Amino acid sequence: MTDLETRVTPPGSATLRRAAPALLGYAAVRALGLLALVLWSAARDKSAYPLLTARWDALWYTRVAELGYGYEVRLPNGDVHSNLAFFPLLPWLERLLHAVTPLSYADAGFVVSLLASFAAAWGVFAVADQVYGRRAGVCAVLVWAVLPVGIVQSMAYSESLFTALAAWSLYAVLTGRWVTAGALASLAGLTRPVGLAVVAAVWAAAVLSFVRDRETSTADAPARRGAAAGARTASRVLGMLLAPLGVAGYVLWVGHHTGKGPLGYLDVQAGWRNGFDGGYAFARFVADKFTSFPSALAGVALIVGVALLLWLYTVCVRQRQPLALLVYAGAVLALALCASSYFGSKPRLLLPAFPLLLPLALALARLRTSRSALVVGCLAAASAVYGAWWLNGSGPP
Repeated sequence: MTDLETRVTPPGSATLRRAAPALLGYAAVRALGLLALVLWSAARDKSAYPLLTARWDALWYTRVAELGYGYEVRLPNGDVHSNLAFFPLLPWLERLLHAVTPLSYADAGFVVSLLASFAAAWGVFAVADQVYGRRAGVCAVLVWAVLPVGIVQSMAYSESLFTALAAWSLYAVLTGRWVTAGALASLAGLTRPVGLAVVAAVWAAAVLSFVRDRETSTADAPARRGAAAGARTASRVLGMLLAPLGVAGYVLWVGHHTGKGPLGYLDVQAGWRNGFDGGYAFARFVADKFTSFPSALAGVALIVGVALLLWLYTVCVRQRQPLALLVYAGAVLALALCASSYFGSKPRLLLPAFPLLLPLALALARLRTSRSALVVGCLAAASAVYGAWWLNGSGPP
């Protein structure tokens, strides 16, 4: 696979001023989503804030922040839901913010996720700007913001924090900052198990860079060339060594904590009925939808959705995205679709796979500004209404 040559980084390409239009657009979309949630919840005599901070996984994170690990719930069917399934970086940040401010743990989780969502939007812009230019970067952020499950970006969940770390790690790879890339990949690995996707992206890009260095000859003096090559090699090696430390460290700690060895974390996930089965359970879930007519429509929608994701990834390959982006997006996609986890969570598990949106961002960037604004506005309104309805209903698991 050939790799797209990334653009030369202009001075200040990742500065806040350059990203300002994207971040302002992102803020507008998120504000619309929160407004819709508040109005919808009020119409049902409910408060919107607990939906963002005190339900589902948010409760597990705040419990870890407040009481640490060791809590579990035993269900009547024998399943054991342990809070060891939740990686520690978000609870650590919640605990830190709670310690230095009057905020509760739940409030701290909301603030961390809110700030992380803007850092993620900025990172998405930086990556898209680096590869395709500023207009495409703005469009990439807006497309990411108006996803149907975009409301999760405003919840006290770890998706925003993970996406921020992953995006900036990928940007560091694209700009040759290998130590930074490895450090951010390690932090991403402390946030979610899918941190493995960031590690794989850093490693793949580093190996490709090694191969290119060996194939490239320069006109510099041998001694000078050797010194420069040695510095680049040391930087890449250090980045590669740092990248897996987060996910490996937590998984090994869980194994030690449970007394079940290096694979102990898999047992914890099995208690939640999570695992990697190559997509077999998901395929059966889709097939079961065709047992009756109303649910068959949902089955068709699921098949179309998966086909769209695979098509987008194919387009990413054809457009010759940088190898790091392809490896990262492919790994996130594979882990989401091929896991036997709760199937309703798959849309939000795909939220960090922003490189899949770059073909859509490019198409949007080619439109006239008035047309692209109309498209984004309509999608933002639809996303806001869907998010409000979703959180007031079944919501994310």
